[in-house]
Amino acid sequence: MKKLGKIKILAISAVAAVALAGSIVLAQTAGSGQQGRRGGWGAEGQMEGGRRHGGLFRGIDLTADQKTRLQQIGQSFDERTKPLRDQLAAKRQELRAASEGGTFNEALATQKLQEMAGLQAKLMGEEFKNRQEMLSILTPEQKTQLEQKRAEFKNKRGDRDERREQ
Repeated sequence: MKKLGKIKILAISAVAAVALAGSIVLAQTAGSGQQGRRGGWGAEGQMEGGRRHGGLFRGIDLTADQKTRLQQIGQSFDERTKPLRDQLAAKRQELRAASEGGTFNEALATQKLQEMAGLQAKLMGEEFKNRQEMLSILTPEQKTQLEQKRAEFKNKRGDRDERREQ
């Protein structure tokens, strides 16, 4: 009788662990994987929220030539990273498919997540290069303006975070 109770407890624990892991994977990959975030990817792979193609420099006085150059850099980035973004979207879809149908294959999910991590790391590297290229077209005065805007933003964010904690 005692042994049957242990088996039931183990079975319930295993089912609960699988259900928890499955819900975590689904929560992380629901939709486009970008829900609940400010910004996020729009329909055409364009970043929403004004941080793409020079939106980072909002409030900085740019020449027409600099604005054109920022657009060119952004378009080049989009073309260069489209294969990576497409591969990530496919991996997200494969991950969703791995957890559909009421079963959860943890090994397959882990494999897909590891594949996605490598692609995301490559994309982050490209984003860093893109940002550095965009910053390289600024004059020293514009870089100073940008640093001031960044400091103002951090102060505003810090004040907002403090109010939330109270």
